Amino acid sequence: MSANLNPQSTYSISDLSKEFDITTRSIRFYEDQGLIKPKRRGQTRIYSLKDRVRLKLILRGKRLGFSLAETRRLFELYDADKSSTSQLHTMLDLVEEKKASLQQQMDDIKVVLMELNSAEQQCRAALKEEA
Repeated sequence: MSANLNPQSTYSISDLSKEFDITTRSIRFYEDQGLIKPKRRGQTRIYSLKDRVRLKLILRGKRLGFSLAETRRLFELYDADKSSTSQLHTMLDLVEEKKASLQQQMDDIKVVLMELNSAEQQCRAALKEEA
C-alpha cells in the first residue's frame, strides 16, 4: 500500500485496519489494553506514526507467540529507557523463553507422533491377522 512506501504522520482506524488486514475492533481492543493511544477529535480516533509502529510490533509479537502482557512490558521498558538497553535485554530473555517453550512443544509432538505411529502399526497388524 502507499502508506508503507510513504508513511503519513496520522492515520485513521480504517487506514490501519486496511494496512494490517485486521478489524477495527482489534485495534480498539489494543487501545483498551493501553498498547496504543490515539488522540481524539470528537469521536474520531487519530493514530500517530508511533501508534502505527506499535500496532505493527503488537502483530509481529503475536505471530511470534508473545502475550499482550509481554508486549506491554517491552513498550513500558522502551518508554522508560529510550536507549533501549533494558528493552533489548528483556527481549532477549523473552526470545529465549519462547524458543525453550517451542522446543519443548516440538519434543512433545515427536513423542506423540511416535506413540501414534506405534498404535497405527498395532492396528494394521491386528487387521492383517483377522484377514
